[in-house]
Amino acid sequence: MSKTTKKAAAALNAAIAPEVVHFKPPENLTVDEWADKYRRLSPENSAEAGPWRTKRTPYLAEPMKAFTDPKVRKIVMVAASQVGKSELELNIIGYIMDQDPGSILFVQPSLEDARKFSRLRISPMVRDSKVLRQKVTEIRGKDTTSTVLQKSFPGGMLTITGSNSASALASTPARYILGDERDRWAISAGSEGDPWALAEARQATFYNAKAVEVSTPTIKGRSNIETSYYQGTQERWCHRCPHCGEYSEITFGRIRFQHKKIKAPNGRMANKVVGAINYVCPECGCISTESEMRKQPAKWIATNPEAYENGVRSFWLSAFASPWTPWSKIVVKFLDAQGDPERLKVVCNTLLGELWEDRTAVVDDDEMLGRREHYDAELPDGVLVLTCGVDTQDNRLEYEVVGHGHGGETWGIKRGYIMGRPDTQEPWDRLDDLIDHTYTYASGKGLKISITCVDSGGHFTQEVYEQCRARLAKHVFAIKGKGGEGIPYINPPSKVPIRDNKRVRCWLYTIGVDAGKTMIYNALEVQEPGGTKYCHFPDNDDRGYDAGYFNGLLSETPVLTRSNGRDKVTWKKLPGHERNEPLDLRNYALAGYRIVDPDLDAIERRLKGLEEPKPKPEPPKRHNKRRDIYDGEW
Repeated sequence: MSKTTKKAAAALNAAIAPEVVHFKPPENLTVDEWADKYRRLSPENSAEAGPWRTKRTPYLAEPMKAFTDPKVRKIVMVAASQVGKSELELNIIGYIMDQDPGSILFVQPSLEDARKFSRLRISPMVRDSKVLRQKVTEIRGKDTTSTVLQKSFPGGMLTITGSNSASALASTPARYILGDERDRWAISAGSEGDPWALAEARQATFYNAKAVEVSTPTIKGRSNIETSYYQGTQERWCHRCPHCGEYSEITFGRIRFQHKKIKAPNGRMANKVVGAINYVCPECGCISTESEMRKQPAKWIATNPEAYENGVRSFWLSAFASPWTPWSKIVVKFLDAQGDPERLKVVCNTLLGELWEDRTAVVDDDEMLGRREHYDAELPDGVLVLTCGVDTQDNRLEYEVVGHGHGGETWGIKRGYIMGRPDTQEPWDRLDDLIDHTYTYASGKGLKISITCVDSGGHFTQEVYEQCRARLAKHVFAIKGKGGEGIPYINPPSKVPIRDNKRVRCWLYTIGVDAGKTMIYNALEVQEPGGTKYCHFPDNDDRGYDAGYFNGLLSETPVLTRSNGRDKVTWKKLPGHERNEPLDLRNYALAGYRIVDPDLDAIERRLKGLEEPKPKPEPPKRHNKRRDIYDGEW
């Protein structure tokens, strides 16, 4: 080779070497591994500036790994605020720029949101992460907007735009689409139609296209991210119970706490959490503290894993998983928002990470807590009949004793738990203590429970039948709840065989639970004490009527839906109200009162020691040979 040729080759190598370095083969890294190796958090938007650590937010590891899974074409993340969902998007963008370049379309709700996100989040990430700083350049032109909204890198370009920008959404092809705060997007990009559909159309030419949809949830039934979530694997972040080892999602409805009103420095009343905040495991009923739960292993659990075969993984995350948000903050924010639907909606969406659903009833948890009153005796004056509702769980019996008076007026007497599996004798013996007890007035006179209704649903139906049959003399009956419109609240009882033995039967009442819920909620709306249907609740510490009880009592709402061409009302759980046992117990106790159908005037006269009025003589009647409905077993 001549000197001239060698000189020309050296010059060529020197010219192309700086560029060739950008085209070296990608490392065999997932997004989380790339972030741990190369990503640095910027001081202006992170409380923990410095190297990224996935272990700090372990719930983000799986969504990041999913992005590099060749079988996954779409990732959906529904999340509360301040859990790191923006960091998920940034890590994916950084990974694409450095490891798997291609054209990226990053869509924010508006162009202004796009400019802000680019300046405050993307530019600092590029500046502080060395591998990105060496590759990424901003496209500069006469329009300063282009400097902020377009960034080029070897093998691709990042375009940041708003959902209301039709031109950006419908122009150049894009291999990757990332949609941020999807529920805040414009309904239509100008006159061009659905922004997401416009964006997805740009991926048509890419066999290896990927999409990421991220948002806090908004209003149930009108949430785009909700729709996308249910098209995917529907994964929830679940913690292991330190007592039973089962995994469950930490939700507000499973949180137990006590609180009080205090005077703040500004002179206003404020809510304060008293004592520890605890979590109740839905599997075993055991209580764990916040610190205990934070130390437990956690994992994503899918309820629709089949969607993986369609290439869609979806995740839902609440603020209870965040390492930066103490549970007390969530609780106080929730309490402070009571009585203000708009503030409560924000708390539900951004902190609880739950969809907002309007409540039809005028009462709320805080109002009911404030309505409590002190009982000076077991039975307040006015109570004439006692009934008891019992719900069976896998490890306990839950109960509520309710007092009834004239005009549908009710009094909560006692609510509690009897721990023990329903297929063992001990909890039923303790239930006998409750049923056999004489509840007394201040005068010393007393009442016993007239009827006890035990839910036979769940895993111990036959055991409930056996125990109720054994307590028929105490008026303990098995019931079965049936939901749906048009089902009567109380139906005539039937005799059902126990363990397929037709000779051994149990009385069973079928209860139209939706009708009962409507009556309960109508009664709760009555505001004047002593009025028709007014509901009393005690503030005595030993009665069990705490914040958790009212959270469960107000756990559902009627929703108007349309099916098969007709409107119908269905009852659905509300955000932040996971447990509905208190509502069920009140329903069963009310059903018991309707079954007994007592003569309140006669009971009142007996309690007051008044003589019964003499009945008018009636003409003799023919003997009715019709068989008694209770077969003499009542």
